[in-house]
Parts: sequence; structure tokens; C-alpha cells
Amino acid sequence: MAARKKAGTARRGTGARRTGGAHRRGKLAPRKTLRGPAAADISLALESAAVAPLVAHVRDAGGVPIGAYREPLSGRALLVATLPLAVLQPTPFQRDLSPTHTARLAERMGEVGLFLDPLIVVRGPEGGFSTPNGRHRLAAAKVLGMRQVTVLICPDPQLAYRILALNTEKAHNLRDRSLEAIRMARSLALQPGGASEQNWAGPLEAPELLTLGLLYESSGRFAGGAYNAFLRKVDRFSERPLAASLRERHGFAARLLAIDAEVKRIVAGLQARGIQSPYLRNYVVARINPVRFIKPGKSARAAVMPMAQALTRMSAAARTFKLDSVSHRDLAWVAVGAAAEE
Repeated sequence: MAARKKAGTARRGTGARRTGGAHRRGKLAPRKTLRGPAAADISLALESAAVAPLVAHVRDAGGVPIGAYREPLSGRALLVATLPLAVLQPTPFQRDLSPTHTARLAERMGEVGLFLDPLIVVRGPEGGFSTPNGRHRLAAAKVLGMRQVTVLICPDPQLAYRILALNTEKAHNLRDRSLEAIRMARSLALQPGGASEQNWAGPLEAPELLTLGLLYESSGRFAGGAYNAFLRKVDRFSERPLAASLRERHGFAARLLAIDAEVKRIVAGLQARGIQSPYLRNYVVARINPVRFIKPGKSARAAVMPMAQALTRMSAAARTFKLDSVSHRDLAWVAVGAAAEE
């Protein structure tokens, strides 16, 4: 008995040491060399050349410039101000407005009695002001009947495309991310220069989000999660100009919608045969996925199969799917795999 207790104590001690070691390995170390402007260089006068044009725009719009400073990380000039709600517009590639969230936010802001979180703002394409990440706060301010809101204005309009990468506190779901990506891509396609889709890979995040965004726009209830694994293997950013690549993606999205119609037909047929499972659609999509057993090569940038070819094979597999090839046991294994992933 004593020996077992000693052994248990030894194991617990070893586990504790391993946990401590893992914690030390995961510790975030502060940067050794400091960066950013010195304290004496932070404050900027409103007459400074770095912000004077913005100050004039704010006043012309009926707003009030409050102060200017150099941002402590990069040293870029930023302007703190208030602006009338009428001159502010959300950028078109954010997540859709949620009336429920807006009402709840307005209620809480009214209870607190303060608008504490300034909107990040850039100059808009028509000379106005756009907020790339403050749609719900802006809508809540309108619900509360505010005349003006506090804003933090950045002179660089490209921030509108980069700021969404900072949304790491609460991950957007696949639908939100996809709709943001396709809306952003359309906006970027209007910029002069004809840059390629690959050139905007950073802000757009992932190529499959563009295709899924088109699908969600066509069908709000599209089951994007069922096709995401397939698209991650075959969808890649194009070297063609963004406007041209988006036209090509419309064709890919239309073909996937046709495939999904076949999948719905198969699922209905299986359900009519008494096969019921919440994983039925995912199972069917996996069965007709032509690249499910193909492992990506050393270069992650290379697709395992050209997109057009993969869609052709997937469509053929859907049309020739045999309902009697599916058993209850198959669905049981799918459920076990899904539970393991969760």
C-alpha cells in the first residue's frame, strides 16, 4: 500500500514538473530592444503637417478635432476627434449587422451613460469617413440618438483592409469570414493598378473564403463547413487581376451550388431509406470528395488538383452516387470521428 502511494506521489510529482516545463516553454518573452517613439515625441499639434489635412476635413464635416499623437508602436500620426453620425459609414466588407446585438449594445451603453470605445475611422472613397470595424457601435449610437461619436482617424486608407486581421479575441465563424473576404475583394478590385488576387493574399486571408463567400451570398444557409476541407486542398489565390479572378470564382461557385443540389437529393434519398443522422450531409460530401485521400505536397501553395478538374470529378461522383452503398454503420463511424474532433 505504502509502495503504491509512493509511486502515485512520484507520478504526480513528475506530472507537475512536466506541466511546469510546458508552462516555461510557452512563456511569452518581452522584446529585448524597445521600439516606437520616445515620450517627448508622442504629442502632435493639430497644426502639424502630418494631421493638418485631416483636421480641416473634420471641421468641414461638422466635427471637432480633439488632439493628435504619434502611435506608440509605429510612430504614425493619428487624430482623435468627434464626428457627426451622418458623415460616418461602415465599410461594406464587414460582417452583417445584427439587430439583436445592436439593440443589446445600445441598451448597455445607455445604462453606462458613456460612449467609451472610439470608432476607428479612415477617409472614405467619396471624401467622407468610413469605419472598418465599428458597424455595431455606430448603429447603437444612432439608436441612442447621439449627435456625434468619438473617433480615432488614421490617414492611411489601407488600414480599412488590414484592421480585420486584429479581430483575434473572438473568432468569426466561417460564414462571417467568407462574406467579409468576398466583400473586401470586390472593394479591392476597384482600386487602380489591376493587382492580382495573390497580391492581396494577406488581407483576404484564405482563397477558399472567397469561393465560400460567393456561395453564402447565393444561399444564406449554404453548408460551407461541409465543403471547406475540399476547398482548402484545391482552392488557391490566382495570379490573374483580382477582377478577372472573381469572375472565374463565380463560375466555380455556380458549379458547387449544382453539386450541393445533388448532395441534397442524395441526402433526401438516404433519409427516405430510414438513414437519419446529423452528419449525413458531411458524410455524402466526404464520399464524393475526389481529393479526400490525397495529401498535400511539400509546397502548401500548390493545389493537390486543379479546381476545375476537382469540381468535374466531384459532380460526376454525385450524379453516380449509389444509395444502397450506405449503411448505418458508416454513419456511426462518422459520428465517432466528429465527436473525436470536438
